[in-house]
Amino acid sequence: MTTTSTAERTTPTTSTDQRHTRPVFAILAGISALAVLLQGLWAGIFLEHDGHRDAASSWIDVHARGGDVALLFAALATVYAFWKHRDRKDLWVGAGLYTVLIAVEAWIGGRIRDDGADTLTAVHVPLALLIMGLAVWLPLRARRRPRH
Repeated sequence: MTTTSTAERTTPTTSTDQRHTRPVFAILAGISALAVLLQGLWAGIFLEHDGHRDAASSWIDVHARGGDVALLFAALATVYAFWKHRDRKDLWVGAGLYTVLIAVEAWIGGRIRDDGADTLTAVHVPLALLIMGLAVWLPLRARRRPRH
């Protein structure tokens, strides 16, 4: 008679179960990323009316509110990453940078809209592309397992 034994599978655990908390971060960052993506769509719609702000004012308002949504969810992702994933410096530092860049972008957009500082568009658009890159990177980065 022979006996077989099966090796027990063990997974390392931490104070917070990473398997359940990373998706929350990815969802928060993902909602912000969706708002960032829609920012490009809405900007394209109102730029069609270039030089005629009154004709595009409602889309400019939508664009501004979308920026608020992106900023809110980026800030929530940052706080959540710092709270639940302090050991994942890449997540909370990346999310913090993403949040700061969105805040700067919103300020620049406000200057363009409210003060007529159209020359700032030359900074606003490239910064938007950098933000879009971070918006894609953050949820993907959350899926990576931390190195121990």
